[in-house]
Amino acid sequence: MSVEVTKKVEELTIDGKPEVSEAAEATSAPVILTKELTHYHPLNGKWTLWYTKPSVDKSESWADLLKSVVTFSTVEEFWGIYNAIPNASDLPLKSDYHLFREGIKPEWEDVQNSKGGKWSYQFKEKKKIDINELWLRALLSAIGETLEEEENELNGIVLNVRRVFYRVGLWTKSCEREKLEPIGRQFKKVLKLTDGDKLEFSPHDSGDVRAPGGSKDTFIV
Repeated sequence: MSVEVTKKVEELTIDGKPEVSEAAEATSAPVILTKELTHYHPLNGKWTLWYTKPSVDKSESWADLLKSVVTFSTVEEFWGIYNAIPNASDLPLKSDYHLFREGIKPEWEDVQNSKGGKWSYQFKEKKKIDINELWLRALLSAIGETLEEEENELNGIVLNVRRVFYRVGLWTKSCEREKLEPIGRQFKKVLKLTDGDKLEFSPHDSGDVRAPGGSKDTFIV
């Protein structure tokens, strides 16, 4: 199952000669995006979808697992991609979706991410939430530029699929609390979290060192 899902994601294409994978044929969902429309609604910028496949060999590095899938710049292309790839609920364990602005890799070491951090929330009761709806809401909030007004802090969003939880994160350029708290509060609404739910921000370089009560650089909304 995980191999078929990975193949379906990796064979997604917008340009070039259309191809249909065996996995796509089996599910009657051709992984093809054509440019036959004559009218498009451009986004404010280009976005790239990335996918981290589950490791099957201990010799595989992070670079082996992380794949750039497709870059898009219009509303129509987004929906074509979204309808072609597996739903969040169908992803195998230890896999991830990443949606980042073009030119930014979903890695802490990327120059655009190195001084930033992430807002994140773990949904531990997987059976009680509609992760497909929540992930779609997160995607639309990112490409629709509704999470911030003028700060330009958002680099990308991430979905982690694990055995006991889903985690949704929002990566930022900086760790400036004054700029990031309004973004965090808006992201909290996007994820349908209650006032009692805590959305946490942590810098990428905070490591695993924790003081009593948490890292001095973390904060919550």
